[in-house]
Amino acid sequence: MVQSDNNIEFKPKFVQRYKVLLGEDFEFFKEFSLKYLRRAVRINTLKVSPKQVKENLSIKGWSFESVPWCKEGFWINHKEGRRDIGNTKEHALGYIYVQSAASMIPPIVLDPKPGEIVLDMCSSPGSKSTQIAQYMDNKGLLVCNDVSAKRLAPLTLNLQRCSVLNSVVTKMDGNRFKRFEEIFDKVLVDAPCSGVGSVRKSYKTLEMWNPKMVKRLSGTQKQLIKSGFSALKPGGTLVYSTCTLEPEENEGVIDYLLRRKDNAKVEEIKLNIKRSKPILEFEGEQNSEQIEKSLRIWPQDNDTEGFFVCKIKKN
Repeated sequence: MVQSDNNIEFKPKFVQRYKVLLGEDFEFFKEFSLKYLRRAVRINTLKVSPKQVKENLSIKGWSFESVPWCKEGFWINHKEGRRDIGNTKEHALGYIYVQSAASMIPPIVLDPKPGEIVLDMCSSPGSKSTQIAQYMDNKGLLVCNDVSAKRLAPLTLNLQRCSVLNSVVTKMDGNRFKRFEEIFDKVLVDAPCSGVGSVRKSYKTLEMWNPKMVKRLSGTQKQLIKSGFSALKPGGTLVYSTCTLEPEENEGVIDYLLRRKDNAKVEEIKLNIKRSKPILEFEGEQNSEQIEKSLRIWPQDNDTEGFFVCKIKKN
């Protein structure tokens, strides 16, 4: 293992791989990956106005800094250095959702509208589902799915806490949605992943990382995105996202879909955010040039989690 400056270990294969991906920026990546993630919340406008929440929490010592790409999102700090925003009355009442700033991006890119039929294929614990319902103004139908009963418990709790009224919760393998052809106006596939972008939230990610896991997850992700695309109506939008930085789990998955579906087209993502170039070639694999329109964010780009987001239109 390679020892970092603050006693967190990086596996030699991990270091070798990410030095190829990042070059001279690897040290910046390592530095930001080992910093505490800035605490952020999203204000739930289904229940309360941002002004009211900010006024109430400011009295209790919390300060707010706007997240540039999400008008309901704020980085927060406490004058005494506290980080327990999840223990506040505002959180218990569903006025706020503790959510990393980068995690707010996929629902914004999906742009769900009131009255639409929307699928959140991998929805637990519910940060993105509650955000989608917020943008839908509780109108239309939101199908919140996850694969295990254990994961449905926090999902249903958060939907109730945030007063989401237009949701149906389902439990099944996301791959089965391919049977529901052309049903949904919008589909979010926030896929299970190796989580390399979220090392700042859990250093255990570095211990768990290995190339075999990346390859296995990539296979699962390819089936999920293909299933989600099948369930999408013509003219509809699918957003694929992960909190990993592995090309096989991101650009490689999009390339897989584009090579199999002539009616899939990647669209530009217009957000007020610093971004890095998507990876079109890695370890001998060449990806479609369409993928240049995707959003790849390294932790050092905006002092957030690392994230990948791609917006796909079905023609």
